[in-house]
Amino acid sequence: MPSLAHETLLRDAGYPCIAGIDEAGRGPLAGPVSVAAVVLPENFEHSELNDSKKLTEKKHDFIYDELTTDPRIRWHAEMISAEEIDRINILQATWVGMRRCALALNPRPDAVLIDGRPVRDFPLHQIALIKGDSLSYSIAAASIIAKVQRDRLMVAMGEMYPGYGFEIHKGYPTPAHQTALRRLGPCPEHRRSFGPVAQMLLEL
Repeated sequence: MPSLAHETLLRDAGYPCIAGIDEAGRGPLAGPVSVAAVVLPENFEHSELNDSKKLTEKKHDFIYDELTTDPRIRWHAEMISAEEIDRINILQATWVGMRRCALALNPRPDAVLIDGRPVRDFPLHQIALIKGDSLSYSIAAASIIAKVQRDRLMVAMGEMYPGYGFEIHKGYPTPAHQTALRRLGPCPEHRRSFGPVAQMLLEL
């Protein structure tokens, strides 16, 4: 289960304000990548907050509402569009979102905990944690906010672009999604730099 152990280590090292950063949606064939940054109070505890991949959709929504309405918690989220992903690639797009989120927080954090590997040219002191959403409450909170915001957007995109099933698979490359892609061709929200979509465009 996550804890505030890594946040406490950073505070003890002279970084009083710590943000956790995570993303959702690096792997889908369509839609944006979603990034969130979260600053939790020093005494934060939560019996159910964990890596978003280990929780049900209903639990995601419940915890999201708790986090985003708690006046003690500061957070910011960014969506990096499919168009920008195609222009600079998914890794760079994710890093752009992480930088934007960190710098948008007010007051600005002194250091950040990032899920995964270090982010190049990051403007603040960073600690990268592999599987950080299972280790840090701040990162786990960011993972929930990023995922719920993206999932809700993909449900709306399912209404805008019917037939692809975005509201069900959220743009991930499921067999049903790839069948719809072959039948309908890409829509404006598909990532044209991703293999299955690029191949489809070659065949059109």
